Amino acid sequence: MKLWASLLIFTTAVPVFAQDSTNGGTHTVLDKNVAVPMRDGVILRADVLRPAGAGKFPVLVYRTPYGKDAAQREYTTFENAVSRGYAVVVQDVRGRYHSDGDFRPYENEGRDGYDTIEWSASQPWSNGRVGTFGLSYPGAVQWLAAVQSPPHLKAMVPAMTFSTPQNFFYAGGTWDMSWIDWIWNNIAWNTRVRKNFPGPRTYKEARVAWKEQGQTMVNTLPLLDLKPLQQVAPYYFDWLRHPPEDSWWNWSELRDKYSHTTAAVLNLSAWYDDNYGPEGATTNYAGLLQARRGDKNTQTHLLLGPWVHGGTASNRSGERDFGPTAAIDYDEVILRWMDHYVKGIDNGVDREKPVRYFVMGQNEWRDADQWPPAAKTTPMFLVPATSSARSGLLQTTPFENKDSFTQFVSDPANPVTNPYDSSGAHDYAKLSDRADVLTFDSAVLQQDTEVTGPITVRIFVSCDCRDFDLWARLLDVAPDGTALNLMSPGLDVQRASYRDLARGRELVSPGEVYELKLDKLITSNLFLQGHRIRLQVLASFSPNFSRNLQSGNSEANSAETKKANIRIFHDASHPSQVLLPIVSNTR
Repeated sequence: MKLWASLLIFTTAVPVFAQDSTNGGTHTVLDKNVAVPMRDGVILRADVLRPAGAGKFPVLVYRTPYGKDAAQREYTTFENAVSRGYAVVVQDVRGRYHSDGDFRPYENEGRDGYDTIEWSASQPWSNGRVGTFGLSYPGAVQWLAAVQSPPHLKAMVPAMTFSTPQNFFYAGGTWDMSWIDWIWNNIAWNTRVRKNFPGPRTYKEARVAWKEQGQTMVNTLPLLDLKPLQQVAPYYFDWLRHPPEDSWWNWSELRDKYSHTTAAVLNLSAWYDDNYGPEGATTNYAGLLQARRGDKNTQTHLLLGPWVHGGTASNRSGERDFGPTAAIDYDEVILRWMDHYVKGIDNGVDREKPVRYFVMGQNEWRDADQWPPAAKTTPMFLVPATSSARSGLLQTTPFENKDSFTQFVSDPANPVTNPYDSSGAHDYAKLSDRADVLTFDSAVLQQDTEVTGPITVRIFVSCDCRDFDLWARLLDVAPDGTALNLMSPGLDVQRASYRDLARGRELVSPGEVYELKLDKLITSNLFLQGHRIRLQVLASFSPNFSRNLQSGNSEANSAETKKANIRIFHDASHPSQVLLPIVSNTR
């Protein structure tokens, strides 16, 4: 899902003076619901926490749609920051909780974030140096503000957020269905309270209603006919009316704007973050390096862990346990970055390796000078199953048989369904029992094999339809047959009609062979000796992403579905393959 925001939905009063248990009995001054005017006259409200006593302090800004009061109960970062000598501004974004205006997710956060940063720098308790932090939506607002070039922004730690709407609202041309759950459970109930609309008005009521109506909502076709959200979330339908290539989305595009900020940026994400997270962190990191090439200190780092969305304090992701070193002290990571780049403390941050990532399977952290690390790009070719085998092969040599292909039938009315409703590593071995899921396995590995970095899948494919989706899911298969995914769904899908996004939507011609390139897969995983590498190829993955109707019509405004025969080709002229970055185990 887009946010683990369900933790942040309760509100109670917070005392004007909060005892600072980390600093020997000193007090934190807390000013509640301070008015922060935006350039268009709308008033947003924030709580300001600052050390007691006279003085001017560096400021950290945290902006959230989930309630500033709840955030202060759930997170320790605010009080820890005050104990280190920061003032902290915790703000409800436009249209949420104590702030005025209408909430349209993300759309106003660039301007509002800029205005809040500059307001914070101008206050009598501020020394004019500002940093920002936060995870997911509170991470996205940082980037949207930073590319507006607020002059007083010195540093930021945007965690688990995106780089482009094309892999945030969409993924490979498919629509991200988790927006429905996110809006219903985290946003809509409070909107009903604010605007006196009928329906659930608490988080608890929304969750109960979701159990009753959620499946129906995510199965609704056309997508624009989703009546339960039409009154409370008109923006959702505006989004659906803009395809991924539409220039309308430029307000949320970061990839062409890295030169607009000079702030020091720590990019943080996780292998099991939502699809946009690891891609967002690595893309934003690379973009900043390019924009700052020639600078002695590029002031940007990259941190990639083995967690799910928001799970930096955990050693587990789904069914995988990564050992006692996997968790990090999120507060300390943020505050060390701020101490150096906002306060100017020489704590060694600028002398550390700029890249730190966790190798799953080996369960250890690596520090590196670059991302991705040096690796040998190794193709593994898809070979069809023999008559006596259920699975095809992944092998390092091409398959030479002429006109070889594997065919399956995809039915949007009976899509491949994700059996898990939680993020993280899960056993997807049983999906291979479906006739519409093709499985390709490597031989049993004779030695540990590390795959770290971007992964590309090239599939040569045809269909007797006008459009289809192609999923290529990479799995780690243990000797007992357990097959664990290595990333969250969404990095591993491509809609055929968006095979060249720059050209816009182009339907396929039935029977014509196309090369579909999936180049957003990314991980760091040690496949242990005795394990196998698996690629599952399928045409749907519901309810995570929208179903391709395969009729040539968009699921946004049509309900007409069509069964389709899809062929995956394997011959020398069509060498379907997965390109793996193999890292030498000699270090």
